[in-house]
Amino acid sequence: MDFEEEPETIAIEDAVKVLMQGLGEDVNREGLKKTPLRVAKALREGTRGYRQKAKDIVQGALFPESGLDNTVGHAGGAGGLVVVRDLDLFSYCESCMLPFQVKCHVGYVPSGQRVVGLSKLSRVADVFAKRLQEPQHLADEMCSALQHGIKPAGVAVVLQCLHIHFPKVESAFLDSDHQGWVELLVSSGSGVFENENANLWADFLNLLRFRGINVEKNRMRDSSDQHWCPSRSPSGAIAASKIESVNQGMVTAVASILRSLGEDPLRKELVGTPARFVKWLMNFQTTNLDMKLNGFVSDRVDPLKLNGDGCKEKKIHSELNLSFWSQCEHHLLPFYGVVHIGYLCTEGFNPIAKSLLQSIVCFYGYKLQVQERLTRQIAETASSLLGGDVIVVVEANHTCMISRGIEKFGSSTATIAVLGRFSTDPAARAKFLQSIPNTAPWCQHDSDKSKIKDHPLANLGLAHFCDGVVEVSVEGPDCLHKPLQDSKARLCFKDYILSHAVGLIVIRKG
Repeated sequence: MDFEEEPETIAIEDAVKVLMQGLGEDVNREGLKKTPLRVAKALREGTRGYRQKAKDIVQGALFPESGLDNTVGHAGGAGGLVVVRDLDLFSYCESCMLPFQVKCHVGYVPSGQRVVGLSKLSRVADVFAKRLQEPQHLADEMCSALQHGIKPAGVAVVLQCLHIHFPKVESAFLDSDHQGWVELLVSSGSGVFENENANLWADFLNLLRFRGINVEKNRMRDSSDQHWCPSRSPSGAIAASKIESVNQGMVTAVASILRSLGEDPLRKELVGTPARFVKWLMNFQTTNLDMKLNGFVSDRVDPLKLNGDGCKEKKIHSELNLSFWSQCEHHLLPFYGVVHIGYLCTEGFNPIAKSLLQSIVCFYGYKLQVQERLTRQIAETASSLLGGDVIVVVEANHTCMISRGIEKFGSSTATIAVLGRFSTDPAARAKFLQSIPNTAPWCQHDSDKSKIKDHPLANLGLAHFCDGVVEVSVEGPDCLHKPLQDSKARLCFKDYILSHAVGLIVIRKG
């Protein structure tokens, strides 16, 4: 039976349509027609761990290794502690159904004169990550499965977890210092690692430090002791208690999705999950811009008129790092980042309030969106307020890039919209773009920046920009070590690279 014809897929599609209608969306709108199927595919792929067994993965990958004898050292003269670091995973939070990121580190001490294929450690970790989880339970399941499957002297697991934390829609317009992530560090040990004070734990953590991962054992905590999910934090619980009229049809639809994924909506950890997911999703229902901005849009500002002299030289004014939060309309998964707005105004003009621009950004973010449209809408609305000469850059991380089959961890996407003089003046564009601060999360070291500055493509100019929206798909610095296959297809924007310290940039007109 084809995937699209399977009853679980059809049930999820029907449930997603109910959710979209609850948001006030037209399920037949272009861009949304295939969303139910895309969501079903993403959810079933992201929870495939329910249909897998770790035992099947490990049994075929145990290899004999002479010298691994428990009578000598930890695991024999040829053995010792084995650690696999920096396994990038994602899982779905069982409290709110949003994906959370995991950096996984696994160690084990071989015994019985056998070792396991290293790739199997990652695959076992992925089996349990691809389920609805909470961090401590995830670490414990990984540890237990490896202990029983490999039968080593002991297993250690450390997870660095990041859970996205969207601000409440009503406070997003005002709270520029909102912390967008909840971090949690958890661990689990078996065998010789059951003793938290064992010397082997010190060895394990020191091997992590070789990679710049500073983990203190006393910083780790059990996530089950207190709710780490923002939807179950004290403030989230208070907000949830105020919403008595949750759309029960939408809640029922989410419960149906859980059943189709192989879960039991009545399991105690999941009882409130459908309502919490619906509460979060309702942040993105359709609204009216004039209402949000209290009619300000109708009172448009003309900088030239305010200045009284249209012949004076214009200068670039900018507002950088305006936070935004949005929901991908293709997969119903969050994307988030920052918006940079530049505009030309004459000397003496009183710049528009940053809070108003932030309101515009938040308004267009809090709905089902695609980044290209978001960039254009912000530019067009800002242009109506600022006199026409506007440039907008949106930098975003997309959850759909890590929580589906593609799993491109560390990727980022930038989009640009240019209107008025910015569409014809490369120097003005370059000046604004060079003012944007480095926000690339993967560029941690000066060595990365030096590689980029020396890259042969860094001499290309800006002439490829035109009026409209340009999408920039950004790969991390690893791509600098790959040969350039097609110089025409892989255009490189020098000033953007130097200001963001990223790798090759593929630019496509939207």
